Amino acid sequence: MECNSPFSVLTKNYQQILALAFAVKEINGNPQLLPNVTLGFHIYDSYFNAKWTYHATMLLISSLERFVPNYECDSQNKLTAIIGALDSQISLYVATVLDIFKIPQLIYGSPPVMHDKIPGLPFYQMAPKEALQYAGILSLLLHFRWIWIGVIIMDNDDTGERFLQMVLPEFSRSGVCFAFIERSPKLTFASEIKEVLQQGAKIHDKIMEGKANVILVNGESYTTMFMRWLPYLSEQEHMANEAKGQVWIMTAQMELTSVVYQRTWDIDMFHGALSFTIHSNDPPGFHQFVESRNPSSTQGDGFIRDFWQHAFSCVFPSIVLGKVEGDICSGEEKLENLPGPFFEMRMTGHSYNVYNAVYTVAHALQALSLSRLKQRTGVHREGLWFQKKEFWQLHHFLRHISFNNSVGDRVSFDKDGELVAGFDVINWIFSSNQSLLRVKVGWMDPQAPPNQAFIINEDAITWHRWFNQVQPHSACSKTCYPGSRRQMKEGRPFCCYKCIPCPEGKISSQKDLNDCSECEDGNYPNKEHDVCIPKAVSFLSYEETLGISLACIAVSFSLITALVLGIFLKHHDTPLVKANNCNLTYTLLISLLLCFLCALLFIGQPWKVTCLLRQTVFGIIFSVAVSCVLAKTTTVVLAFLATKPGSKMRNWVGRRLATSIVLSCSLLQVGICTVWLATSPPFPGADKHSMAEEIILECKEGSAVMFYCVLSYMGFLAIVSFTVAFFSRKLPDSFNEAKFITFSMLVFCSVWFSFIPTYLSSKGKYMVAVEVFSILASSVGLLGCVFAPKCYIIVLRPELNNKEHLIRRRK
Repeated sequence: MECNSPFSVLTKNYQQILALAFAVKEINGNPQLLPNVTLGFHIYDSYFNAKWTYHATMLLISSLERFVPNYECDSQNKLTAIIGALDSQISLYVATVLDIFKIPQLIYGSPPVMHDKIPGLPFYQMAPKEALQYAGILSLLLHFRWIWIGVIIMDNDDTGERFLQMVLPEFSRSGVCFAFIERSPKLTFASEIKEVLQQGAKIHDKIMEGKANVILVNGESYTTMFMRWLPYLSEQEHMANEAKGQVWIMTAQMELTSVVYQRTWDIDMFHGALSFTIHSNDPPGFHQFVESRNPSSTQGDGFIRDFWQHAFSCVFPSIVLGKVEGDICSGEEKLENLPGPFFEMRMTGHSYNVYNAVYTVAHALQALSLSRLKQRTGVHREGLWFQKKEFWQLHHFLRHISFNNSVGDRVSFDKDGELVAGFDVINWIFSSNQSLLRVKVGWMDPQAPPNQAFIINEDAITWHRWFNQVQPHSACSKTCYPGSRRQMKEGRPFCCYKCIPCPEGKISSQKDLNDCSECEDGNYPNKEHDVCIPKAVSFLSYEETLGISLACIAVSFSLITALVLGIFLKHHDTPLVKANNCNLTYTLLISLLLCFLCALLFIGQPWKVTCLLRQTVFGIIFSVAVSCVLAKTTTVVLAFLATKPGSKMRNWVGRRLATSIVLSCSLLQVGICTVWLATSPPFPGADKHSMAEEIILECKEGSAVMFYCVLSYMGFLAIVSFTVAFFSRKLPDSFNEAKFITFSMLVFCSVWFSFIPTYLSSKGKYMVAVEVFSILASSVGLLGCVFAPKCYIIVLRPELNNKEHLIRRRK
């Protein structure tokens, strides 16, 4: 029990003395452990001061009668090991002295910080690795998504700085930011109280001003005593009156302690706190042992009367001179009635460490004694005993110690002298009378699989009343929900950001993502940009209105073309049909019929065969049709020239010329298509990127150059035909065929010149629809302009279809 706090006695630490006495009593009463050997102990106060700590340590290694270090004149005074201390700096002072005598020290509090100038000191840590605790704290923060926290450390030695060096980089890499990092002063002497209070006021105001609802505190056993001052230290009255609650996260070194005059202070600020504690249990019989303690029935306890007076705020008349002021201690007060910050009936983590430390020394002595028995040395007629110079050998047995204590927990050290154990996550719950209930809500187990190393039970946690039992939120910025991403704010920590929607084509399916991701091929974002939806397969299908409409138009005009062909075949012996070169007419009509039908190749799902035939069949058939038009136009011109006296053009007029024009022009297009198919033919493919919500099944051209060569050659033939027809439009002809061809070529060229920009600006099935429409429109233009006037005369005005009329028209 620390007795010289600048404020008062810390009654909470009295349980650690009881744990020590209880463990020694159990061992001395156990015939299986150290038989015929009686353990004893001395307790010295460290006074939170290096000078008095060194003095107390020297007293431990001296004779009881005189202060002569390492002088043994009493066989009953055999210092075997030292258990202490609760604070890291005190442990370092003690270890510095004990290193000279090779006496082991078992530390039940926080370990000291070792520097390069400090040699390897002989101490054993009755607590697990600190790195394991920090990993558990990080897991807790990430589990609840507390990424904006405040940190308070003790500014007493290098322990706080070591904590920051270990925690800050790892926490930052995991996405945790720090709203503030404050250092609370060390509580030492009364002359420094003013400075302590000023620093406390600064810390309180920093907590109240910020948005951080989670405060991580790393300190010593008495740190909570200082924390209880914070609500009363604010320099700003409005902040002092605020009832804002926080989630306090305490490290394992801290205990909930209070001094006497804090008895009536509100402790609600710690309600719902989460504490990482070393795993502890109540040994059998400890509760009864504590209940039996009272000043009247306890012998040899030099602490109990002082503890009793401070714990119950009373005095014993026998030790007070003069008039007694205040309540009189009866000695029959009940320890279980004390508030939790003053004393707990259940064994705390630090007391459990003391208990295990005593048993660790006992088992090490047992192992050493058995070793000496085997060597037949060191055997006394009254039992086993040891020379003081032999206790350095105890280190070997301490390093390899391993046993189960009375509760069944395993106690052993790793290669670094640290206890092999885990941490419990404890939820502090307070009632109106300051009674403390510790509820285990999780644990950190280093020996469990990685995905099960940290376990937390959210439903078992009681939060501070300020949160109305809703899980607290602690972040610098609002949560960015799926469909948005975080954008950092300039000049602020990376946890401070604003949320912006995901750009087109990207999604975010989780909260607080730094960047949006693209959907895999075959998927596209929904309207909220938080889910990828499979794209629909799209092509110009017979099952949709556009596809069936174009197919019906193509079939209808192919039937009309067949009807026109039938009319011309039926009236093949009439002057009108004979005058228009029957073979060219039939070839043109057949090619137009095939042009209408080839449009059907563009409708339906693309397959390998249809992709090979689409553009090549279309290009060849249209070239034949345009070649026929060119041949008809050329024939008209040559026929007119041949009628002039002495013209040599008569030798060129005839079927041979027309056939030559059609074959030569068509075969050239066939050659282009053959090269195309041989080098880089069209093939079926899927375009997953042009349309956001569709996968377009289409025919890839293979070679775009060859595709445009086919179109360009067809356009060249059309332009030549249009030019020839245009210049011959005023030639005297019975049926003005040159004019009709001019109109047809004008329509044809207009359609295909407008096709190219329309085609390039369209996407998906609409590109195919544009090409089908161009095929049908140009074919209809040729059919209507060239053959409609002739069909009109043949069917509706047969009286004009005679030789006399032809001759009269020419004259």
